Amino acid sequence: MTVFEAIVLGVIQGLAEFLPVSSSAHLLLTRWLFGWEEGGLAFDVALHFGTLIAVLWYFRAEWIRLAVATKQIVVRRRIETVAERRAVFLVIATIPAAVAGLLLEELAETEFREPAITATTLIVLGLLLWGVDRFVGRWRRLDDLRWTDALLIGIAQVAALVPGVSRSGATITAGRALGMERESAAVFSFLMSMPVIAAAAVVKVPEAIAEMGFSPPLVAGVLAATLSSWAAIAILLRYVARHSFGIFAVYRVALGIAVFALLAGRG
Repeated sequence: MTVFEAIVLGVIQGLAEFLPVSSSAHLLLTRWLFGWEEGGLAFDVALHFGTLIAVLWYFRAEWIRLAVATKQIVVRRRIETVAERRAVFLVIATIPAAVAGLLLEELAETEFREPAITATTLIVLGLLLWGVDRFVGRWRRLDDLRWTDALLIGIAQVAALVPGVSRSGATITAGRALGMERESAAVFSFLMSMPVIAAAAVVKVPEAIAEMGFSPPLVAGVLAATLSSWAAIAILLRYVARHSFGIFAVYRVALGIAVFALLAGRG
């Protein structure tokens, strides 16, 4: 893998991780389209380390509040404040993805990484995202979240093991289906990405380093993912404050159709 390829993949990872368009799908399809060498799941997760840095820094004030809230829960052994509830809800939302990641890791690295599957999931979730965003009301803010909502959104996150689904796409769609405001659904999606990405990084980054070392491509890819992730978070939060998710749904469907067309042409 060249430095140029790593930077391109890092930028794609960073932008697509927080936009509801599927970073794994774009990484897979970029390699497939240009005939680039498959970097493997370890390298892709290493790029996620860049997105982890971005989400930690962008929401640094919120993470400090959550850390303080977690300490208070341990000390008092009860939940009293909104911040304390949110900390518990993030734990609840993380459990389904953690369990599924352990059970389905092999499938995620093999059978799930087929262009036809990716194209299908791009279209299906695009239609779901458009439907819930268009027809479900928006009356619940982040502070209105219940533990059952956190669990359901966490279960939706499991689907992101399949490239094309999109972790942020699945969780934002679930949040909107539960009546959350667009910005609140996006913020909770971004916050709940941290534990999952951090856990995956702990497991996979050492594998990527073992395979590639601290090579220029690996370092360049992570840096590119960090910067583009920051931009994606800022852009999406500003955008959804005034607009719907419709443009992302249209993009997903169009990309899925384009992949099927390319597959047909190559067949």
